Amino acid sequence: MTSAATPFHWITFAILVIASLALDLGVFNRRAHVARSREALVLTGFWIALALVFNLIVFRWLGAEAALEFFTGYLIEKALSVDNLFVILVIFNYFAVPKELQHRVLFWGVVGAVVARGLFVVTGAALLSRFHWLIYVFGAFLLFTGLRLLVQREHELDPEHNPVLRLLRRVVRSVPDYRGTRFSVVESNKRYATPLFLVLLTIEATDVVFAIDSIPAVFAVTDDPFIVFTSNIFAVLGLRALYFVLAGVLLQFRYLKVGLSLVLAYVGVKMLISGFYSIPIIASLGIVAALLGGSVVASLGRSSHPRPSVPDHPNSGRSSS
Repeated sequence: MTSAATPFHWITFAILVIASLALDLGVFNRRAHVARSREALVLTGFWIALALVFNLIVFRWLGAEAALEFFTGYLIEKALSVDNLFVILVIFNYFAVPKELQHRVLFWGVVGAVVARGLFVVTGAALLSRFHWLIYVFGAFLLFTGLRLLVQREHELDPEHNPVLRLLRRVVRSVPDYRGTRFSVVESNKRYATPLFLVLLTIEATDVVFAIDSIPAVFAVTDDPFIVFTSNIFAVLGLRALYFVLAGVLLQFRYLKVGLSLVLAYVGVKMLISGFYSIPIIASLGIVAALLGGSVVASLGRSSHPRPSVPDHPNSGRSSS
């Protein structure tokens, strides 16, 4: 599977991502602090604006079709990442992570996600290039996932059942309390992990599960690894700021799961019929935007009416275990 992108394009993108992460850690969040709503909104706007600027760069580099593919992939990834925020919220509540430490965990979680998703994209592109019939396997998987998410009853997530967390507690020595922003400490000449490290690894494991859904979904939009990877990464880069914007209102998006499930089902069908009919990218963009926008509008309309009280732990249709 080939890409129209040149090494120059890949290097420029890598420099942009590294510079953005350095700016985030070294300037915006040099010290551990509680992210306020206004700050989170500004940062969310910054990351979205950066993605849109890069979209224009893709237009200049690779043309209008590639730019539409990037924007559609970014929109899908951004929407799916909101579902991921439900699970992150549960993990933070479960571990009682102090608010001033949450951004640090999310920052390094994003760094790990960039590396992991890069491996996923390279592997997926190589497999599809060698075994094109796998696109139908991916399509069937996404259709099944979307339909299962649509009919699945909501259930309370419990990180205690996460196999990664169970394994970590068996093999990693850890202290019971947080030690500032440190992921490990040395006591009695022995190194111990802090709860912050366990939180980080649990979130990383969760992202791998979500990537299994999200990356094939973008391959339904385009077979260009450069577009798949860059749209993925730009959606992930803004995840931290978006979490602090939405953390207090996530439960109001009651119908988002319906919109996400229909998007996954749509891209699954798009893959399954790709052998004899190719849906135009502008049509795909309109369908995805309509499904997601409709679910958000319906959720906001429902939230304006009185609702029964919600449990302490939020629900999500996809499991982190």
